[in-house]
Amino acid sequence: MAQTIAVIGGSGLYQLDEDLKSESVTVETPFGSPSGAIQRVVIGDSEVLFLPRHGPGHTLLPSEVNYRANIWALKSLGATWCLGVGAVGSLQEEVKPGDFVLCDQFIDRTKQRAASFFGDGIVAHVQFADPVCPSFTKFISEGLGKLSDSLTGDVHQKGTYLCMEGPAFSTRAESSFYRTIGASVIGMTSLTEAKLAREAELAYACLCLVTDYDCWRSSDSDVDVTEIIETLGRSTSSAKRVIKYIAEEIADLKPSEMASRALETAIISNPELVPPETMERLKPILKRVMNS
Repeated sequence: MAQTIAVIGGSGLYQLDEDLKSESVTVETPFGSPSGAIQRVVIGDSEVLFLPRHGPGHTLLPSEVNYRANIWALKSLGATWCLGVGAVGSLQEEVKPGDFVLCDQFIDRTKQRAASFFGDGIVAHVQFADPVCPSFTKFISEGLGKLSDSLTGDVHQKGTYLCMEGPAFSTRAESSFYRTIGASVIGMTSLTEAKLAREAELAYACLCLVTDYDCWRSSDSDVDVTEIIETLGRSTSSAKRVIKYIAEEIADLKPSEMASRALETAIISNPELVPPETMERLKPILKRVMNS
């Protein structure tokens, strides 16, 4: 069965391989413009929709990324799955630069993000206790195992992602505190995507590329962008192999119901009282539940 997989590339991952035949798709949304044009390619029997999170040339701060427009656009183009790839700092000794972490939990330390499609006359509360799709994450985990000999580092099958606002990195006190509450890695983007993907009933998974130890590790120098870019250069080629594996092997995999039917019992509002313009704006998001 043909599948449509959205891939959101973070720092260092701005396009898929150049030798792939692709189509550039521009989408305008009711929430504004996405981070950039979407690269649509066919790999195996799957369609991959690739979007650079920070825009071409990395021009958007984490707080400036239009997460709602990104997810809305990918959903409107038919995506069922959404893989968020992102650079992170390590908060634990055993999670080393060059490693990969399939994060399954998040802690929110953001302050100024639009992180819901709802409001303006419609109220919904999705279940978010388990923020990633277990079916998708398990499938990717198996793929990472098969590709382990060609990856730049070790694979951690789960972890907790501390999402901070940025753009400055943490203070040493913050970094040490985040370690005490059980966070594995720290980044600035993926949680917001995961929330919106759940509202859009996209099966989301989070693949983190560890670039450095955060500043808690006093034996190291402080976080340095040059070091991060060097590590990312090695890790992004591995990430592209993972994306290719997903597209070629996903076949008949089905998303978990917690992801694909998240709105089933989430919408509280009486549909008859929701303003027509709100319903129209959320049409790709609400299509399944409003037609069922």
